Amino acid sequence: MAREEEYGSYEELSKKERENVDYSVMVRPVAGSVVAIAAPHGGGIEFLTAELAESIAGSDHNYYAFKGLKKTGNRVLHITSHRFNEPRALRLIESCEKVLTVHGLKGPRLCLQVGGRDAESGNRIHEALRAVGFDSKVVRDGEYAGTEELNICNRGSVHAGVQLEIYAGLRQALKNDSAAYDRFVDTIRSTL
Repeated sequence: MAREEEYGSYEELSKKERENVDYSVMVRPVAGSVVAIAAPHGGGIEFLTAELAESIAGSDHNYYAFKGLKKTGNRVLHITSHRFNEPRALRLIESCEKVLTVHGLKGPRLCLQVGGRDAESGNRIHEALRAVGFDSKVVRDGEYAGTEELNICNRGSVHAGVQLEIYAGLRQALKNDSAAYDRFVDTIRSTL
């Protein structure tokens, strides 16, 4: 069952919420890079997703984050991925051949789901993560599959990207264990 969203687009959100007060946008383009790593629900919306995306991007890939900055109630800033149309994100992503988005799921599970229309890259990430001990599952249908044409991960030049949905339990474990965090990030970077 689809969740209810306060805003159906960035245009709606920007009319009521204040940039750099309620939310922030971070865009870091890298000249010559054809890879974009994005966290459209960072900060207080889905914790640790922006930090993971930035670490995966490193200094050699494009990076984008939309972060909730409110003291409480950041969930209101969540724009579902196939409606996420913040202009700076679209400009950064549209020319990229590879797009990877990092998202968060609720719940204590120590696992993640890999979706998106780029099945080849998704499978490569899934297998690499499993090989170093992470519980990963490939998802090709359902609410969190990331296969909608307008999903932000599929808005690059080849119209197929990868969406990572990481449960809160795993994100908390990564936050608490820097070695696991580094292994997770390095493993994904090795597949790009």
